[in-house]
Amino acid sequence: MSAGGERTCGTCSLCCTVLRVDDLAKLGGRPCMHQRSEGGCGVYDRRPGICRAYRCAWLNGAFRDGDRPDGLGAVLDFVPRGDSVRLVVRQADPGAFAGSTRLQEIAEETRASMTVEIRDVADVLDPERPFRVLQPDGTELRVEGDRVEVLRAGAVVGRRRKPWPERIVGRVASRVAAWRLSRWPSHEVRARPLSEPRSD
Repeated sequence: MSAGGERTCGTCSLCCTVLRVDDLAKLGGRPCMHQRSEGGCGVYDRRPGICRAYRCAWLNGAFRDGDRPDGLGAVLDFVPRGDSVRLVVRQADPGAFAGSTRLQEIAEETRASMTVEIRDVADVLDPERPFRVLQPDGTELRVEGDRVEVLRAGAVVGRRRKPWPERIVGRVASRVAAWRLSRWPSHEVRARPLSEPRSD
């Protein structure tokens, strides 16, 4: 917190690991080469515009003061999806949500008014990687690739596949992302102009 009570990042830099930064050719889940071991950014004054513009839900005033992302083990954002907004919980490590009573409380409180999506950042290019969707009506969807499991009160009540147009779009998007990454210079090479001038 700043002296005026406004929230500040402090030593939290979890977004620098969890989120994707195209300007640095950095995948989600990969630590940024500019992260300091003690927290914070080594090129803060020269960081890319996307980093300057980004503010997680906590930094924007959501949730309790003690719910800073590095303490929760997840970065939380309110994300527009079509004509609605959902809370997206990006776990720094698989299992962070299951191991955090506070994350579960936030999800339950929020799902009363909007959908909550729970993801992790392991294998971000894998189109089959699982995620969960908690819906306001109490239904939970567990999605893995094309397969969707529907739960109510923790019990499975149905299974289905995604509609074929959605399956095709997902596969194409994954292939395009992989192709783009194959043409990018490495994260370290793209990031070098932001670093301190080299002495050699």
